[in-house]
Amino acid sequence: MEVSFASRSMQKACSTEKDMKKAWGAAMAKKLQQRLAELAAADTLEVISRLPPARCHELAGDRKGQLSVDLVHPYRLIFAPDHDPLPAKPDGGLDRTQVTKILVLEVYDPH
Repeated sequence: MEVSFASRSMQKACSTEKDMKKAWGAAMAKKLQQRLAELAAADTLEVISRLPPARCHELAGDRKGQLSVDLVHPYRLIFAPDHDPLPAKPDGGLDRTQVTKILVLEVYDPH
């Protein structure tokens, strides 16, 4: 999948292991590298949806249209499909089999 970043600061923080450690610590840097590698290696978002440890799921409320995968508890990597228009199923839901590009928004603690 094609992975891009919503801001320069997020892209820089995720560019090297050193930058990740500086921003979030060693444990988070390791998990973030793993998740970004999984996302980049996947053909579509559907592949990530089947990885149980990642717990890829759609968000609700003011984060509708965004998805997340688990990092080091309680943090999550927040991203959105980078398609216009969004690929949709006949019922209106997101068609994860057609999502081939994502936009990384932030690392977030929802609690």
